[in-house]
Parts: sequence; structure tokens; C-alpha cells
Amino acid sequence: MRAKLLSGDTPRSSLLTALLLLVLISLAFAPFLFPGTKSLETAARISIFIVLVASYDLLLGYAGIVSFAHTMFFGIGAYGTALALSTTGPSYWSLIWGTAAGALVAALFALAIGLFSLRVKAIFFAMVTLAVASAFAVLISQMSWLTGGEDGLNYKIPRELTPAFKLIKAKVFGVSINGKLLAYYLVFFASAILFLVMLRIVNSPFGRTLKAVRDNAFRAEAIGYRVVWYRTAATVLSAVMAALAGSLLAIWLRYTGPATTLSMEIMIDILLMVVIGGMGTLYGAVLGATLFILAQTYLQNLMGVAAEATSAVPFLSTLVAPERWLLWLGVLFILSVYFFPTGIVGRLRAGRA
Repeated sequence: MRAKLLSGDTPRSSLLTALLLLVLISLAFAPFLFPGTKSLETAARISIFIVLVASYDLLLGYAGIVSFAHTMFFGIGAYGTALALSTTGPSYWSLIWGTAAGALVAALFALAIGLFSLRVKAIFFAMVTLAVASAFAVLISQMSWLTGGEDGLNYKIPRELTPAFKLIKAKVFGVSINGKLLAYYLVFFASAILFLVMLRIVNSPFGRTLKAVRDNAFRAEAIGYRVVWYRTAATVLSAVMAALAGSLLAIWLRYTGPATTLSMEIMIDILLMVVIGGMGTLYGAVLGATLFILAQTYLQNLMGVAAEATSAVPFLSTLVAPERWLLWLGVLFILSVYFFPTGIVGRLRAGRA
């Protein structure tokens, strides 16, 4: 049953299985295990970024395509949902058609980029996607009459997904069963379904062909596969999944702006998560996104505690001062690349083998 659910792609490592189960259980019961607004926000962000990072790994790890336009597709999905909710009101119909429209527009953009650019060499394709993503971000910022410009869009979502809605009055294990909790589980289950769909895609004949194209495009084309078609299809699928992740972020935040969806910082974070977790395996997206977002959220607090504990040692307390958390985040990334060159998942599977 488990192998069928995972499309035959089992973790193949007892430690990896334990880590993945830990992440799954923590996210599934986050509102009850880690009560508080900050922990719930972190869990929701991890769920969304698992989908986003996995969709990028579908492009980079399985198809061997380097793209810097992934945040553009992420933003298209978020703005599609945001515009639908802000123009036609906070209804479920607005959520459905806004999400569908965002995914469709992202697919069309990806199809155009793939057909016109994937015939060039990898580095030139990466530069094309960077230029397109930068132009799109500028366009979104300048269309303030529609997108809110740099300020972004604030909008309402259906009342059943807001804290004002109470499903039951009594608390369950000290947690209020309100619309915020329902919104979290909408994000969690939607993310889980999208992840399983991508797992099925990469373990299908299409996914195996993508690996062949990645490893040797010339040989794949020589035996009859249309390399450009497969790369374009991978680009479109990756863009649709990224757009759906953007829609989930728009529903959760009830705000969409360039800084939350289109910034180059998010693109760099996605790349780091893929490298940390391991390219060419979607399980790497789970571990990479979880570790990176936890470090982003809590590393500064941990360093504050360490600075207080070492206040008697001037140099050491200065070194672990909270304002230097980005420095230590960079050090942790360098160490992870040094000790896990194939990513955490690759190292664990190699150790098992």
C-alpha cells in the first residue's frame, strides 16, 4: 500500500524514512503539537515550499534545466487567486477560477518560453528565463492599478477560512477549531496531494524519459525521443505546480505582493533548498524546505539564547550575536554542501547502499 501510494519510489533508507515520517507527523499535527501563531505560520510555509521546491526539482533535478523564472510562475499563481478574490469577492468560486486561471497563464508562459528558448544551450536558456522573470517583476510593480504595485494586494477569503469562523465552540487539546485551522489543513492536504502527483509523474515512463534526456540528450534524440518536447512538457508541468503553490500562499497569507512571490531572494532560497535536500529526488524537497525554513525562522532566536549564555565571553558572545544569523546560515549551507555533496537524501541513500 505504501509503495503504491509513493508510486514505487520508497525512501530506501531507514533513517530517511524516519526523517520523512517526522516531518509528515509534525506538519499533520502542527496546530496541536506546536500551538501558537508563529509555529502555525512556519508549518504552513513549509508545506507550501515543499511543493514549490519539488516543482523546481522536477525541472532541475529530473530534466536538467536551469531556470531563474520559477518565482514568476509562483507569482502568477498567487496573483491569479488574489485578483479573483479582490475583483469578484471572497467566494469559493473565486478561489477555484482564480487558481485555475493562474495555473493556465503559468502554463502558457512556460510553453512559450520552452518552445522559443529550449533549443539554445543551457546557460543561454537560464539567461533568457532570468530576463523574462525580471521583466515580469517590473511589469507587476508598475501595474499598480491592477496589482497594487509594490504595496501588493490585500483581500478577503471565504469566512470559513478565517479566524472569525468557529467550527465548534469548545477547544480540542487546547486548540480552537476555527477557520484558521481549516485554512491550514486546506494548505497541508493540498500540498500533500500535489507532492504525490509529482512523485507519480517522475516515476512514470515520462519521468524516466526525462532522466534519459538529462543524462544524454544526444543519445535520447538518436533513439527517437523529441528532446525539446519533453523539456517543454517538464517546464509546463513545473510551472503549473509552482503556480498552484502560489495560490496556496495567497489563500494562507490573504496578501500577495512582489516581495512575497517574485523576489530574486525567493529564487535563491529555492535553489538552496534543492541543493541541501538533494537534486533528482523529490524527498530532498521535503527535507531541504523543512530545514531551511526552520533555520530562517528560529536560528536568530537560538543565537540570541546562545549570546546570553556566553555573555561572559566577549568575543564568543559577539560571534553568536542574533544579528549575525545570516552569516551562520551561510556557514551551515557551506557545511551541508561539503559533507552532503549529493544532498541529504543522496547521502542517506548512498550510505544505505
